[in-house]
Amino acid sequence: MSPVHTPLALDYAALDEAALVGWVRRGDREAFRQVMRRCNQRLFRVARGVVNDDAEAEDVVQEAYVHAYEKIDGFRGEASLLTWLTRIVLNAAYGRLRQRRATVDVDQIEAAQHEDRVVMFPSRFGHEDPAATATRAQIRVLVEHAIDALPEPFRIVFVLREIEECTVEETAAALDLREETVKTRLYRARRQLRAALQDTLATTLTDAFPFLGSRCDRMTDEVLKRLETSPPGPSASGDADGSPTTR
Repeated sequence: MSPVHTPLALDYAALDEAALVGWVRRGDREAFRQVMRRCNQRLFRVARGVVNDDAEAEDVVQEAYVHAYEKIDGFRGEASLLTWLTRIVLNAAYGRLRQRRATVDVDQIEAAQHEDRVVMFPSRFGHEDPAATATRAQIRVLVEHAIDALPEPFRIVFVLREIEECTVEETAAALDLREETVKTRLYRARRQLRAALQDTLATTLTDAFPFLGSRCDRMTDEVLKRLETSPPGPSASGDADGSPTTR
Protein backbone atom coordinates (compact mmCIF):
# COMPACT_ATOMS: atom_id res chain seq x y z
CA MET A 1 0.00 0.00 0.00
CA SER A 2 1.69 3.19 -1.16
CA PRO A 3 1.27 6.53 0.66
CA VAL A 4 -1.33 8.86 -0.83
CA HIS A 5 -1.42 12.65 -0.99
CA THR A 6 -4.17 14.23 1.09
CA PRO A 7 -5.45 17.80 1.40
CA LEU A 8 -3.21 19.88 3.65
CA ALA A 9 -6.22 21.20 5.58
CA LEU A 10 -7.58 17.75 6.42
CA ASP A 11 -8.37 17.54 10.15
CA TYR A 12 -7.81 13.89 10.98
CA ALA A 13 -8.90 14.28 14.59
CA ALA A 14 -12.34 15.42 13.44
CA LEU A 15 -12.90 12.47 11.10
CA ASP A 16 -15.26 9.71 12.12
CA GLU A 17 -14.23 6.06 12.02
CA ALA A 18 -15.56 5.33 8.54
CA ALA A 19 -13.76 8.33 7.04
CA LEU A 20 -10.49 7.41 8.73
CA VAL A 21 -10.71 3.84 7.48
CA GLY A 22 -11.38 5.18 3.99
CA TRP A 23 -8.21 7.25 4.04
CA VAL A 24 -6.19 4.38 5.49
CA ARG A 25 -7.38 2.18 2.63
CA ARG A 26 -6.00 4.80 0.24
CA GLY A 27 -2.61 4.43 1.92
CA ASP A 28 -2.81 7.57 4.08
CA ARG A 29 -0.47 6.91 6.99
CA GLU A 30 -1.45 10.10 8.83
CA ALA A 31 -4.98 8.71 9.00
CA PHE A 32 -3.57 5.51 10.45
CA ARG A 33 -1.58 7.57 12.96
CA GLN A 34 -4.90 9.01 14.16
CA VAL A 35 -6.33 5.50 14.45
CA MET A 36 -3.38 4.47 16.61
CA ARG A 37 -3.71 7.50 18.84
CA ARG A 38 -7.36 6.69 19.46
CA CYS A 39 -6.74 3.00 20.16
CA ASN A 40 -3.28 2.84 21.77
CA GLN A 41 -4.29 2.80 25.42
CA ARG A 42 -6.89 0.05 25.18
CA LEU A 43 -4.81 -2.13 22.89
CA PHE A 44 -1.76 -1.82 25.14
CA ARG A 45 -3.82 -2.76 28.18
CA VAL A 46 -5.34 -5.73 26.37
CA ALA A 47 -1.92 -6.99 25.27
CA ARG A 48 -0.53 -6.33 28.74
CA GLY A 49 -3.39 -8.32 30.25
CA VAL A 50 -2.29 -11.37 28.26
CA VAL A 51 1.51 -11.24 28.18
CA ASN A 52 1.98 -9.65 31.63
CA ASP A 53 4.94 -7.53 30.55
CA ASP A 54 5.08 -3.87 29.50
CA ALA A 55 7.81 -4.11 26.86
CA GLU A 56 6.40 -7.27 25.31
CA ALA A 57 2.92 -5.73 25.25
CA GLU A 58 4.28 -2.80 23.23
CA ASP A 59 5.88 -5.23 20.78
CA VAL A 60 2.59 -7.10 20.45
CA VAL A 61 0.62 -3.92 19.72
CA GLN A 62 3.16 -2.76 17.15
CA GLU A 63 3.04 -6.15 15.44
CA ALA A 64 -0.76 -6.04 15.45
CA TYR A 65 -0.84 -2.53 13.96
CA VAL A 66 1.43 -3.56 11.10
CA HIS A 67 -0.81 -6.55 10.41
CA ALA A 68 -3.95 -4.39 10.63
CA TYR A 69 -2.56 -1.79 8.23
CA GLU A 70 -1.71 -4.46 5.70
CA LYS A 71 -5.12 -6.14 6.09
CA ILE A 72 -7.31 -3.04 6.42
CA ASP A 73 -9.36 -4.12 3.39
CA GLY A 74 -10.53 -7.04 5.52
CA PHE A 75 -12.30 -4.66 7.91
CA ARG A 76 -15.99 -4.90 7.03
CA GLY A 77 -17.42 -2.62 9.69
CA GLU A 78 -19.55 -5.36 11.26
CA ALA A 79 -17.98 -4.45 14.61
CA SER A 80 -16.22 -1.23 15.58
CA LEU A 81 -12.68 -0.65 14.38
CA LEU A 82 -11.48 -0.83 17.99
CA THR A 83 -13.10 -4.24 18.44
CA TRP A 84 -11.54 -5.46 15.19
CA LEU A 85 -8.11 -4.23 16.31
CA THR A 86 -8.60 -5.76 19.75
CA ARG A 87 -9.10 -9.18 18.19
CA ILE A 88 -5.91 -8.77 16.15
CA VAL A 89 -3.99 -7.76 19.27
CA LEU A 90 -5.36 -10.73 21.20
CA ASN A 91 -4.32 -13.12 18.44
CA ALA A 92 -0.83 -11.62 18.43
CA ALA A 93 -0.62 -11.70 22.23
CA TYR A 94 -1.69 -15.33 22.49
CA GLY A 95 0.76 -16.22 19.74
CA ARG A 96 3.52 -14.51 21.70
CA LEU A 97 2.43 -16.35 24.83
CA ARG A 98 2.70 -19.70 23.07
CA GLN A 99 6.21 -18.84 21.91
CA ARG A 100 7.21 -17.73 25.39
CA ARG A 101 5.98 -20.90 27.02
CA ALA A 102 8.25 -22.85 24.71
CA THR A 103 11.37 -20.75 25.32
CA VAL A 104 11.28 -18.80 28.61
CA ASP A 105 12.67 -20.44 31.72
CA VAL A 106 11.21 -20.32 35.22
CA ASP A 107 13.69 -17.75 36.53
CA GLN A 108 12.66 -15.23 33.87
CA ILE A 109 8.99 -15.70 34.68
CA GLU A 110 9.58 -15.17 38.40
CA ALA A 111 11.64 -12.06 37.70
CA ALA A 112 8.82 -10.59 35.59
CA GLN A 113 6.26 -11.34 38.30
CA HIS A 114 8.29 -9.54 40.98
CA GLU A 115 9.25 -6.54 38.86
CA ASP A 116 7.80 -3.26 40.16
CA ARG A 117 5.79 -1.52 37.47
CA VAL A 118 4.73 1.90 38.69
CA VAL A 119 3.15 4.57 36.50
CA MET A 120 2.82 7.74 38.53
CA PHE A 121 -0.11 10.13 38.16
CA PRO A 122 0.43 13.87 38.71
CA SER A 123 -1.12 15.44 41.78
CA ARG A 124 -4.34 17.40 41.31
CA PHE A 125 -2.66 20.38 42.97
CA GLY A 126 0.62 20.27 41.05
CA HIS A 127 2.72 19.31 44.08
CA GLU A 128 2.38 16.32 46.35
CA ASP A 129 4.11 15.50 49.60
CA PRO A 130 6.84 12.88 49.05
CA ALA A 131 5.35 10.62 51.72
CA ALA A 132 1.93 10.70 50.06
CA THR A 133 3.53 10.08 46.66
CA ALA A 134 5.40 7.08 48.04
CA THR A 135 2.21 5.70 49.56
CA ARG A 136 0.31 6.07 46.27
CA ALA A 137 3.13 4.29 44.47
CA GLN A 138 3.10 1.42 46.95
CA ILE A 139 -0.67 1.00 46.62
CA ARG A 140 -0.40 1.02 42.83
CA VAL A 141 2.29 -1.67 42.94
CA LEU A 142 0.13 -3.83 45.22
CA VAL A 143 -2.86 -3.52 42.89
CA GLU A 144 -0.82 -4.17 39.73
CA HIS A 145 0.82 -7.24 41.23
CA ALA A 146 -2.56 -8.57 42.36
CA ILE A 147 -3.97 -8.10 38.84
CA ASP A 148 -0.89 -9.74 37.33
CA ALA A 149 -1.46 -12.77 39.55
CA LEU A 150 -4.98 -13.37 38.23
CA PRO A 151 -5.37 -16.29 35.82
CA GLU A 152 -5.17 -14.95 32.27
CA PRO A 153 -8.85 -15.57 31.33
CA PHE A 154 -9.96 -13.60 34.39
CA ARG A 155 -7.26 -10.95 34.03
CA ILE A 156 -8.13 -9.96 30.48
CA VAL A 157 -11.84 -9.66 31.33
CA PHE A 158 -10.97 -7.57 34.40
CA VAL A 159 -8.75 -5.26 32.32
CA LEU A 160 -11.46 -4.66 29.73
CA ARG A 161 -14.37 -4.26 32.15
CA GLU A 162 -12.80 -2.47 35.12
CA ILE A 163 -9.77 -0.65 33.71
CA GLU A 164 -10.95 0.12 30.18
CA GLU A 165 -14.59 0.37 31.36
CA CYS A 166 -15.93 -1.61 28.40
CA THR A 167 -19.51 -2.81 28.53
CA VAL A 168 -20.33 -6.49 28.92
CA GLU A 169 -21.37 -6.53 25.25
CA GLU A 170 -18.11 -4.93 24.06
CA THR A 171 -16.03 -7.30 26.15
CA ALA A 172 -17.91 -10.35 24.94
CA ALA A 173 -17.51 -9.24 21.32
CA ALA A 174 -13.79 -8.52 21.70
CA LEU A 175 -13.04 -11.85 23.38
CA ASP A 176 -15.57 -13.91 21.43
CA LEU A 177 -17.29 -15.00 24.65
CA ARG A 178 -20.87 -15.27 25.80
CA GLU A 179 -22.00 -12.33 27.93
CA GLU A 180 -22.73 -14.68 30.84
CA THR A 181 -19.16 -15.95 30.66
CA VAL A 182 -17.87 -12.38 30.85
CA LYS A 183 -19.99 -11.71 33.95
CA THR A 184 -18.85 -14.93 35.63
CA ARG A 185 -15.18 -14.30 34.95
CA LEU A 186 -15.40 -10.72 36.17
CA TYR A 187 -17.07 -11.88 39.38
CA ARG A 188 -14.33 -14.43 39.99
CA ALA A 189 -11.61 -11.94 39.13
CA ARG A 190 -12.99 -9.43 41.63
CA ARG A 191 -13.26 -12.09 44.32
CA GLN A 192 -9.69 -13.32 43.80
CA LEU A 193 -8.36 -9.76 43.63
CA ARG A 194 -10.15 -8.81 46.84
CA ALA A 195 -8.77 -11.83 48.67
CA ALA A 196 -5.23 -11.19 47.42
CA LEU A 197 -5.30 -7.53 48.45
CA GLN A 198 -6.74 -8.32 51.87
CA ASP A 199 -3.95 -10.81 52.54
CA THR A 200 -1.30 -8.34 51.39
CA LEU A 201 -2.69 -5.32 53.19
CA ALA A 202 -3.05 -7.22 56.45
CA THR A 203 0.75 -7.39 56.65
CA THR A 204 1.29 -3.70 55.82
CA LEU A 205 -1.21 -1.92 58.07
CA THR A 206 1.51 -0.91 60.51
CA ASP A 207 2.89 1.38 57.79
CA ALA A 208 -0.42 3.17 57.26
CA PHE A 209 -0.76 6.97 57.52
CA PRO A 210 2.97 7.78 57.34
CA PHE A 211 4.05 11.08 58.81
CA LEU A 212 7.71 11.21 57.95
CA GLY A 213 10.17 13.28 55.97
CA SER A 214 9.16 16.80 55.03
CA ARG A 215 5.75 16.58 56.76
CA CYS A 216 7.39 15.67 60.05
CA ASP A 217 10.05 18.39 59.67
CA ARG A 218 7.48 21.02 58.72
CA MET A 219 5.29 20.41 61.74
CA THR A 220 8.28 20.24 64.09
CA ASP A 221 9.62 23.56 62.79
CA GLU A 222 6.19 25.15 63.13
CA VAL A 223 5.90 24.08 66.76
CA LEU A 224 9.38 25.43 67.55
CA LYS A 225 8.52 28.76 65.93
CA ARG A 226 5.41 29.05 68.07
CA LEU A 227 7.38 28.24 71.20
CA GLU A 228 9.81 31.07 70.43
CA THR A 229 6.97 33.60 70.66
CA SER A 230 5.38 32.08 73.77
CA PRO A 231 6.36 32.74 77.41
CA PRO A 232 8.60 30.03 78.90
CA GLY A 233 7.13 27.38 81.15
CA PRO A 234 3.52 26.28 81.65
CA SER A 235 0.75 28.73 80.86
CA ALA A 236 -0.92 30.60 83.64
CA SER A 237 -4.10 28.61 83.22
CA GLY A 238 -2.63 25.15 83.50
CA ASP A 239 0.26 22.96 84.60
CA ALA A 240 2.86 21.44 82.31
CA ASP A 241 0.76 18.32 81.81
CA GLY A 242 -2.16 20.36 80.52
CA SER A 243 -4.29 19.90 83.66
CA PRO A 244 -6.20 22.89 84.97
CA THR A 245 -4.46 24.70 87.87
CA THR A 246 -6.21 24.31 91.21
CA ARG A 247 -6.69 27.57 92.99
